Amino acid sequence: MERIKDALLKYWGYDSFRPLQEEAMKLLVEGVDSVVVLPTGGGKSLCYQVPAVVSDGVAIVVSPLLSLMKDQVDALIECGVAAARLDSTLSSYDQAEVFRRLRASELKLLYLSPERLLMGNFLEELSRLKISFVAIDEAHCVSMWGHDFRPEYRLLGRLKQTLGGVTIAAYTATATKQVRLDIAAQLELNNPQMLVGSFDRPNLHYKVSPRNNVFSQVLGVVKQHENESGIIYCIRRKDVENLCANLIQRGYKAAPYHAGLSDRVRQESQDKFIKEEVDIVVATVAFGMGIDKSNVRYVIHTGMPKSLEHYQQESGRAGRDGLEAKCYLFYSGGDFGLWKSMLNDLPQEPKEIALKKLSDMYYYCTDASCRHKRILQYFDQKLESDNCNACDICLGDFENVEDALIVSQKILSCIVRLNQRFGAGYVALVLTGSKEKRILENAHDELSTYGLLSDFSQAVVRDWIDQLESQGYIEKYGEFNVLRLTLAAKPVLLGEKTPRLLKRALKKAKLSKAHKDSWQDVDKSLFDKLRQLRAEKAMERAVPAYVVFNDVALRDMARRKPTSIKEFLKVNGVGQKKAAQYGEEFIKVISDFN
Repeated sequence: MERIKDALLKYWGYDSFRPLQEEAMKLLVEGVDSVVVLPTGGGKSLCYQVPAVVSDGVAIVVSPLLSLMKDQVDALIECGVAAARLDSTLSSYDQAEVFRRLRASELKLLYLSPERLLMGNFLEELSRLKISFVAIDEAHCVSMWGHDFRPEYRLLGRLKQTLGGVTIAAYTATATKQVRLDIAAQLELNNPQMLVGSFDRPNLHYKVSPRNNVFSQVLGVVKQHENESGIIYCIRRKDVENLCANLIQRGYKAAPYHAGLSDRVRQESQDKFIKEEVDIVVATVAFGMGIDKSNVRYVIHTGMPKSLEHYQQESGRAGRDGLEAKCYLFYSGGDFGLWKSMLNDLPQEPKEIALKKLSDMYYYCTDASCRHKRILQYFDQKLESDNCNACDICLGDFENVEDALIVSQKILSCIVRLNQRFGAGYVALVLTGSKEKRILENAHDELSTYGLLSDFSQAVVRDWIDQLESQGYIEKYGEFNVLRLTLAAKPVLLGEKTPRLLKRALKKAKLSKAHKDSWQDVDKSLFDKLRQLRAEKAMERAVPAYVVFNDVALRDMARRKPTSIKEFLKVNGVGQKKAAQYGEEFIKVISDFN
């Protein structure tokens, strides 16, 4: 473990461990199989990269996407670690060179896709080498219960037998207990240790709002994050195309990404985003797993994801460097119906599982409790504090509706007057006094509940209906999601119980704790100058900017303002190679600024 600590400081510039990193590394060097679940940004890759450096032989890393492997290998080489990858993008000469280095015991880490690993007699060839251990990245792909199951991952159970009982460690950011057990069984792990970190990401600031004018809502967010990296997710491909085109028309540097585009266009979009030639990627959920970009400062969902696992994985692509990041979700009740219709062709059991996950996601959107707490509850964990200081509910974006009982009674009464035969959108139209043709044709403008909430917009009333549903006073049923009252509604109608309803607060919401902490004592003007130098160095070396230095390191430089190499080495994330390679130029910018 002393050698591990020395390597962590020498190559990566860190003098301490993140939660569970030390335990995960110790298991590997002791030859104990493990399943490690750490949140995105929790430092999973270091759990196997550092032990690989201090172990005899080469560590095999199985990773699902070429871009992810390339980014990690580039970052390791920048730190001075002997790493390589084998994939179809390499020339025959480059592949031969990797094999030469492998046989000459010159590599500490070799990255492969599962398909490449299991191709031909490659496994048998590896068995003749000194393998320190095998690390399976994105291990939830192994399990059919995971949110991104991949059949080729299922074949990795052959590793144990073929490689002579080699130590295997599986890593993922998102896995329920059922998924963790399935990973261990499918990989044929030997009495594996389960290390499960907190699923909480305190640096992420969650904000959830009903969707109305989605482009206006997106534009409002993008304007707050000028020149910062962001990902915008859409459910449908055509929404990706339209939204991306509108942003470009407004002068924003954006690129599209979805499965309907050619491989070349998708790769171009991803490369431009990583190299910071564009600030924004507008994408379907096909985008993201292969992104190791640490400085994504915001993620927007223009529609509700289909599960909390997906949402945690997608929103978790923000703030991987541990600094503050924003996660915006704009949802509609129609999203539930859209996803539900996509599940119709599934067999009965998987369909029921998917519908349960969809309901949990909808509950997250409409519930009036802390967002961090709700996500942790889903993964059977608890928030230690009563206030997360990092979501719209806890930071005061909303306030309680003072006459919540009367508002609730009006909504419930309207559903009854409509004979519990209409959906939420229609109920909101009646309550707000809509003159739509169907309302008049049905004579629903003559109901006693017609226009009772005409002082409010349809979007606000629709949101209150959703809140009542999430609290169990209303439920949807049938193919068209018609609303009906539950037994819990009776005490409300009798005035014996008051639901909690929220409305958008007029006062300005507070800043998150993560935002305050990460900018404390940082000279922002100096940070911008260092960021500019980083971009120049990245372009010279043809690597992503965050591979040169991440935002954590730049902010620490702008906080400490080192004027010597000795002081520069104290910056968080500066190892010996990077100090030697970049130190003088960055110190000069700092000295000139002072």
